[in-house]
Amino acid sequence: MTASRPRWKPNVTVAAVIEREGRFLLVEEHTSAGLKLNTPAGHLDPGESPAEGCARETLEETAHHFTPDALVGVYMARFQRPAARPGTDGEQDITYLRFAFAGTLGAFEADRTLDDGIVRTLWMDIDELRASVDRHRSPLLLRCIEDYLAGQRYPLELIHTDASVALPPDAGDA
Repeated sequence: MTASRPRWKPNVTVAAVIEREGRFLLVEEHTSAGLKLNTPAGHLDPGESPAEGCARETLEETAHHFTPDALVGVYMARFQRPAARPGTDGEQDITYLRFAFAGTLGAFEADRTLDDGIVRTLWMDIDELRASVDRHRSPLLLRCIEDYLAGQRYPLELIHTDASVALPPDAGDA
């Protein structure tokens, strides 16, 4: 009999690819590896669809409303994070499953406070992005934008979110 291993669970994230006049909306944020660039992105929260999570994360990180119109792609990346605290067991092996969306940038809320860690938003063109790979938070940042530029778009209906996702945790226990 083999020893059981913990169940593998990737971290599900959502990201917005927002282009205006050849430039892409990015965030500059503090990370454990220093100041990094990313598209507006973050973890999917309980009770929301990937498109809803992308709209929420974009608002929280940029103060812009965002309406996803298409799925650019679904991506996976794995990396090793150093131990959280000295003296703890080794590195963390983390896999991210990212849903990247294209869409429409909406109203800006000038008085809105950005998420903790976000230093600023900025617009960069593809040449600037390609030249700054060492500052990217994820290898998926450039890949998502390159796929967007190649015209890769899929209908939002490709992702089905069952109604049970939005139910309260105890709703099925009646």
